[in-house]
Amino acid sequence: MPERTSYDAVIVGGGHNGLVAAAYLARAGRSVLVLERLDHTGGAAVSTRAFTGIDARLSRYSYLVSLLPPKIVQDLGLRFAVRKRTVSSYTPAVRDGRPTGLLVGGGEARTRTAFAELTGSEREFTAWQRFYGTTARLAERVFPTLTEPLPTRAELRARIDDDATWDALFERPLGEVVEETFTDDLVRGVVLTDALIGTFATAHDESLRQNRCFLYHVIGGGTGDWDVPIGGMGALTDALADAARRAGAEIVTDCAVTGIATDGRTAEVTCDQGTVGARRVLVNAAPRELARLLGEAPPPPAEGAQLKVNMLLTRLPRLRDTRVDPREAFSGTFHIAEGYRQLEDAYQQAASGGLPASPPSEIYCHSLTDPSILGADLVRQGYQTLTLFGLHAPARLFTADNDATRDRLLAATLAELDTHLAEPLADCLAHDADGRPCIEARSPLDLDRELGLPGGNIFHRDLAFPYTEAEAPGDTAAARWGVATTRPNVLLCGAGAPRGGGVSGIPGHNAAMAVLEEG
Repeated sequence: MPERTSYDAVIVGGGHNGLVAAAYLARAGRSVLVLERLDHTGGAAVSTRAFTGIDARLSRYSYLVSLLPPKIVQDLGLRFAVRKRTVSSYTPAVRDGRPTGLLVGGGEARTRTAFAELTGSEREFTAWQRFYGTTARLAERVFPTLTEPLPTRAELRARIDDDATWDALFERPLGEVVEETFTDDLVRGVVLTDALIGTFATAHDESLRQNRCFLYHVIGGGTGDWDVPIGGMGALTDALADAARRAGAEIVTDCAVTGIATDGRTAEVTCDQGTVGARRVLVNAAPRELARLLGEAPPPPAEGAQLKVNMLLTRLPRLRDTRVDPREAFSGTFHIAEGYRQLEDAYQQAASGGLPASPPSEIYCHSLTDPSILGADLVRQGYQTLTLFGLHAPARLFTADNDATRDRLLAATLAELDTHLAEPLADCLAHDADGRPCIEARSPLDLDRELGLPGGNIFHRDLAFPYTEAEAPGDTAAARWGVATTRPNVLLCGAGAPRGGGVSGIPGHNAAMAVLEEG
């Protein structure tokens, strides 16, 4: 039970954004209560022993860190760190009837050679350097704005100060610049994948949802690096919960919130264990849940588009491309069926109501970079984890029969991976204490049911560009920080807020700043 009957701030949801907000507000001397529906904090950013009798703590849902600002880690004194991957990506391919691939990483000279061997010249590598030099400059300008008041469109454009880059990424479909910049189909596909993570779109989608997804994937940390959380993703949310508690915040789990009533000045939050009062309510849940709690009409339906798979292996599989060590290939992002044409074909097949014939996906091995998630015996025996993220798997495909469709897609995805392996992946799977293969899969509908992600959308709704379309900042602190709702004292601090999405803590930080600015 909550210890008090009223608080300065009640936070609905104990995911990482809610915990960030709680820690900031409690450190500022506010009385804070966090109410969490599940029996643990962390939301989608948790570490779990997923397989019976196996000492392996997997990042079950979210699994890499890019958008978490070092500022938040430093401000809150978090005992948390990330480790960089030495290899960015490996993409297997077949050229002239022989297995080959593109390894990005291991130093500039090695990457240059890999591009030349795959494409026959240095043209694509030169274009690659120029293109990602541009995104790096973009990241340096945009990332710091994410923990500042929300800029207007004109302000962000002035901050970027590069009309060509603005036009390419904010005005035109991403496919246009990809096709203008690169000629090789596989290289084009590797670039495009960052625009399609959890986003069901084509390269030329006029909505530019692919552009927005791409932007968030290349600006993280001001570098665009995607890093491995040491100890798994749960290490971050455990550190955040500890920081919030140390600062005086109260956290109650197993307590679902069922309604919020407010007159704009004070609020009452009703949960399984009664009703508590609050000056302000911060909602760390999807906009769909916010509307339900306020009794408002729901927003347009959101839809996720991914298959998430966790595995434990007794060893990494050998590759058909014998020039590459599997320990390198799987330590970065291992792209499967993600050529440019393959991605378009998969989209069209899914948009027509069928599963992709060659499901695109990407894999990485957490334990190669951070073996601490495995027990000592597993490390000694050479066990490894694999995390697979499948693309172009929209929730609509699973509505008729979720379990059967998920199983069919999983089988097809693993079969696609097997085409690039010198041995079946099934031969490398570990088995749990009950003799079952150590593999689990989640469809968008599973994620909706387990985590409350609307339609399984990992961003809670389509990502938005990190600016406001208004010509001037809003007239309240919540509007200025991009966390306002229809109620003056109810703020949105979850991934569905502008500048939300991914494991960032940014909406939580911004909601806390808005509360503190208002006094």
